[in-house]
Order: sequence, then structure tokens, then C-alpha cells
Amino acid sequence: MEWQKFNGEFIRTSLIDAVEATIIKEKKIGNNLKVYIGTDSQVKRGIVEFATVIVFLREHKGGFMFVRKDKKTHNMSIKERMLLEVQNSIETAYHLCPLLDLYDVDLEVHADINTNPHFKSNTALKEAMGYILGMGFIFKAKPESFASTNCANKLVQ
Repeated sequence: MEWQKFNGEFIRTSLIDAVEATIIKEKKIGNNLKVYIGTDSQVKRGIVEFATVIVFLREHKGGFMFVRKDKKTHNMSIKERMLLEVQNSIETAYHLCPLLDLYDVDLEVHADINTNPHFKSNTALKEAMGYILGMGFIFKAKPESFASTNCANKLVQ
């Protein structure tokens, strides 16, 4: 599972080094960054495809993202799949947290889980929220979870 830029270029250094270089470059040119991490998945012919994204938003100047894709071949319930999405996001956030704290970059973890109980993904809402908040991260679910719901979603379609 390698990280790559949205244009498909693989990141040849460690994720930490790539994110640090990105933060330094953006700060050097005067951009304030905020980081959003989210994961989405799609089931296709019995294979679950996951995409985790690290979205870097520049204040009033657009953004860009790093992407990691993964596949699982076992059947799972919607709740298990939603919680695996959250786990992927938390692992990434936890890995980057010391670096983001060092450079004073805000972070949110986004879950592709609907807050409306009429949707199947809602079965994982309480656990996902508890997991993310319990790890000390800011949590967003649909409709505010653009990193997972929009960005990662485009990569598993």
C-alpha cells in the first residue's frame, strides 16, 4: 500500500517526510494549511476497495491530496466495512499527528457515515464517533465529511 499524489505519482520517501516537505513548502510561500483525513470503500464483485486520502487545504487557495488504495477480499457487514474505513483514517492520522502538532497544522478525521438513521452506514456511527473522538481527533460525518464522502469516494468509483 503505497501513497501517491492525486496525479498518480508515487511518493518515493516515507509518508512523514513527504508530508513534512509539503508543510514546509506551503508555509514558505505563505499558505496556511489544514489537513483532513478520510477513507471510503466500495464493494465490486466481492472485493472491497478502500481509498484513504490526506487532503491539504490551503486557506482561500484550493488544495491537493495524497492517496493510498487497498483491497480486501473477504465478505463483511456494512458496519465492519465502515469501521475499517475509520480504522484506516485513524491509523494515518495517528501516524501524522506528531508532525502536524510540531508545525501547528489543524487536523480533522472524516467518516463516510451518514448521521441519518435511515441509511445503512448509520449502524456504525456511535462506534466510529467514539473511536475517533476517543483518539483525540476532531470528527466529522456526513454531510460535513468531504474528505471521505467526496475526495476518497472519487477514487473507489
